[in-house]
Amino acid sequence: MTWPRWTPRQRPPRRRHRLRTLLVLGLVAVLGLVGLAAGGVWWGTDHYGDKVTRIPHAFPTEPRPPKPSGHDGGETFLLAGVDSRSERPTTGNDATADLWRHGAQRSDTLMLVHLDGDGRAARAMSLPRDSWVPIPGHGTAKINAAFSWGGPPLLIRTVEQLTGVRVDHFGVIDWHGFRSLTDAVGGVPVTIARTTYDPEQNRRFTAGTHVLNGEQALAYVRQRHGLPGGELDRIKRQQQFLRSLVGEIRDDVELTDPFGLDRTLDAITGTVSVDDELSNADLRDLVLDLRHLRPADVTFTTAPIVGSQMIEGQYALLLDRSELRAQWRAVETGGN
Repeated sequence: MTWPRWTPRQRPPRRRHRLRTLLVLGLVAVLGLVGLAAGGVWWGTDHYGDKVTRIPHAFPTEPRPPKPSGHDGGETFLLAGVDSRSERPTTGNDATADLWRHGAQRSDTLMLVHLDGDGRAARAMSLPRDSWVPIPGHGTAKINAAFSWGGPPLLIRTVEQLTGVRVDHFGVIDWHGFRSLTDAVGGVPVTIARTTYDPEQNRRFTAGTHVLNGEQALAYVRQRHGLPGGELDRIKRQQQFLRSLVGEIRDDVELTDPFGLDRTLDAITGTVSVDDELSNADLRDLVLDLRHLRPADVTFTTAPIVGSQMIEGQYALLLDRSELRAQWRAVETGGN
């Protein structure tokens, strides 16, 4: 792949008229808002919260899992990146196409994020897209088919049934948003341990530290062909990228740089869609609770996997469901 001609740690010039976008996964939206200090939070969350696109009827109507005894009082988000092939944005207030149409989109990235009740830590677990799981009303299939077949309600129901976790809020971003938010923060630095070639995308990723623009970043987090661990290595890349992106967003939303703050929050609200139960007051509370959260306070893991096999002609990952449930119960109760 051809890299831009700036030095590894140098940022490309920022353009005044960047496309707004992304929240690769709700976590970024929440952490992006963290930069608002208490003095501006009341105006800021209403001003920017009103711009956030809400998804009506995002949650399933069927009975849902209860919170476990000893719950820490925190909240759990299900965050999805969708691989819509639409030429137009499908998420955020920049969207000009439907978020979901039957068979048109699949969830390319899935992550459960639990924000501790004291706002001092967050735990994120990736759910591999190739996980072979029960999908209510559809038998068993890869987990990424749930969004394709039933939109947010079926995806949330599938994840809740799999994990035993009650999802409090849902956030989604598409490829357009991912590229745009990356550009809005001036690119995101990543360190590539070894040179790889992706035959599917016909791109080469050169070892070293690079600042990736939106197009390069999307190619980077999508690569699985040419990586020794395939899908699991791709998940590691996504987590690495998110941690670095959070750091870039925090740098941009310092109140000493009001233009950076406005630019980044515009990008987030322009690209992410969330459930309609996440009110502006909820956003304000998140800002107040999480304003001290740093990228180092976020722990990333991947759902426990026991093996892989070909099922119905598809490569599938098999999860340890008992261990998955046990891990999330520990997350929600602080290990008690």
